[in-house]
Formats: sequence, structure tokens, C-alpha cells
Amino acid sequence: MASGRTDVDGPIHADYRVTMTAGFDSVEALVFDMFGTVVDWRSSVSAEVAVHLHDHVPDFVPLEFADAWRAEYQPSMERVRDGDREFVRLDVLHRENLETVLRGLDVDPDSIPAPVLDETNLAWHRLDPWPDAIAGLTRLKEQFIIAPLSNANIRLALDVAKRAGVPWDAILGAEVAGAYKPDPDAYLRTAEILGLEPHQVAMVAAHNSDLAAAQSLGLRTAFVRRPTEHGPDQTIDLEPTGDWDIIAEDFEDLADRIV
Repeated sequence: MASGRTDVDGPIHADYRVTMTAGFDSVEALVFDMFGTVVDWRSSVSAEVAVHLHDHVPDFVPLEFADAWRAEYQPSMERVRDGDREFVRLDVLHRENLETVLRGLDVDPDSIPAPVLDETNLAWHRLDPWPDAIAGLTRLKEQFIIAPLSNANIRLALDVAKRAGVPWDAILGAEVAGAYKPDPDAYLRTAEILGLEPHQVAMVAAHNSDLAAAQSLGLRTAFVRRPTEHGPDQTIDLEPTGDWDIIAEDFEDLADRIV
């Protein structure tokens, strides 16, 4: 395992050099949150909506639109988690949320041609990975099974991977479990499908809440910093808030620690 890794600002602070615990030795698979951890959804979606909606939305600010669209993400899944509606794929929720955001801007979705809305909704299928993601995942794949454990549906995750060259060993979507994180089934069903016990699987995420849910079910945990997921003024998930097994600066750093 490498030590003394530096970044452009100099040596990484010693507090960040968390060594692998003995419990992590049993891990066979790394499963990854996608949105924000593997891919930069905010920059990607804002670039897409700038192309598709600039003629249809007055006073259009693409980054603000991307943020508003993403803000509907958890509330829409919560209705599924609470049992208020049956499970539907994230593509369906994204399309409904797109129309919600448009109405919030006093834009009637019916005033926009359906093919334009369809293409806009596919923005989530064309997300760019963080600069370290592909190289880091390629290294991690040498020793572990790697797969997404995401609220994305399979086709969305597949399209992102095909376009960006994400080297997954398997692509598992939320419809496999029929549940959205942090529902326990999302984590436990993924481990079961991989033929592993929870302690043989490590959840890798930039979100403390995701790791807390995984840890409570017996999965190992790795926190990866993504301090600009929500832009330069991000206030959440800047630091690890739990007793995670690994804390890493990025995927390359994670590979330095465990490969």
C-alpha cells in the first residue's frame, strides 16, 4: 500500500491517512454510489439542459435548473420508500421531476415538444465521471469486484458506463432490489445477488448518510471526498461524520490504500 501520497497542495494531512482495518480484509466487492461519487452530475446535467431548454425557459440559468431538478430527487423516491406509490424506475421519476421544475418556473411542460423533454431527461444517461474515477476504478478492479449500488435504473447506469468507459464488472440497478437507498433491501439484495455476505461488501460513497445505512446492515464503508458535488458553495458531506473503515481523497487514493 502506498504511503506519503501528495496532491497539488502538498502532502495529504496525516489525519486523512486512515489505514485499512482488519475487517476490510474480508471484502470481495466494492459497490459504488454513482451520482456525485462516480460522476459529476451537476456539471453534466447543466451542460445538457443548456442545450435542450434554452429556447423554452425564460431567464434560464442551467446550473440553477440542474440544482432544482436534483432537489426533487429524494422527495420523489421518498414516496416510493413510504409506500405511497409502487416502485418505478428512476427514469420515470426524473421525467416527472423535470416537469415539476418547469412548472415551478411557470413553464407549461406541454408547451415544449415531447421529443425535447425526452432528450432532456436523457441528460442523466450522459453524466461525466470525475477526473480520477476511471483510472481509480480500473486499479480497484484488479483486486475487487466493482459494481454500482445506485438508485439509477440499469439502462441509465449502462449508458453512463458505455459512454464514459466505466469498467464495471456488473451493473446492478435499483430495479434489481425494487427499492431505493437507504431502504435496507437496496444494500442487502445487492450483496445477495453478488453471492456475498454483507461484511464481504464495501459501500463506497461521498455521502455520509449512504455509508451510515450500509454500515448499519453490516457492510464495510469507504468515504471518498467530493467537495464540489453541489458546486463551490457546498456545505454537506465535506468531511466524514462516521466511523468509516476507509477515508480517501479520491478513487486513486482509495486504490493506493487497498490494492
